[in-house]
Amino acid sequence: MPKQYRGANQGSSILHDMLAVKVGGHQPNQNIPPLLITNSNATKSTTLASFDTNMESPKITLRPFNLSDVDAFMAWAGDDRVSHFAGWDTFTSNDNALNYIRDTIIPHPWYRAICLGDRPVGSVSVKQGPGAADRCRASIGYGVAHEYWGRGIATRAVEVVVSGIFEEWPHLMRLDGLVDVENLGSQRVVEKAGFVKEGVLRKYLVVKGRTRDMVMYSVTRDDGGDDDGLF
Repeated sequence: MPKQYRGANQGSSILHDMLAVKVGGHQPNQNIPPLLITNSNATKSTTLASFDTNMESPKITLRPFNLSDVDAFMAWAGDDRVSHFAGWDTFTSNDNALNYIRDTIIPHPWYRAICLGDRPVGSVSVKQGPGAADRCRASIGYGVAHEYWGRGIATRAVEVVVSGIFEEWPHLMRLDGLVDVENLGSQRVVEKAGFVKEGVLRKYLVVKGRTRDMVMYSVTRDDGGDDDGLF
């Protein structure tokens, strides 16, 4: 299995899961196609957002992963262009990918496949802070297969997470996004999704043997006009 960075959670002070906001530089264009995105768990699927224009576009949905998604998963997890900025090494076999889906992704509290139709083309996940004092915040991470870069898919997926996660987790007050300073594509993704740039954390993480400067982004419950979270 590829080496995992266990010091912190994705998108915030620690990398925790395989796919982090630092994944390959998505380049969303100015004209985002109309999308229908749903957030679902094992028992229900809830439509969160729809965007109607005159342009033709496939539906995009968020759903839990299945073991049968391994081939689709390898389309981005096995691609060096996607893993370039990530804290994980490119997957080189379906067996390792299958083990990862079974042992890490499926048990994860909030890890979704980004799908065109029912075929995954990427993933998005949310991880709550590790301690009691951190339960007011969480971090977001995502990755999209290279052939789908530039279509606004990652931006829409992040937008729909933001639109629903504060309601789904009433205690949550803040969602972090941590992006490599050189990953301009992913910086545009979170900025278009409404995240606020807070600053650059210099020499913040060691990724693939190099000490990296990271840009911290966040969106809060107050940004959406909601009341304080319930503790």
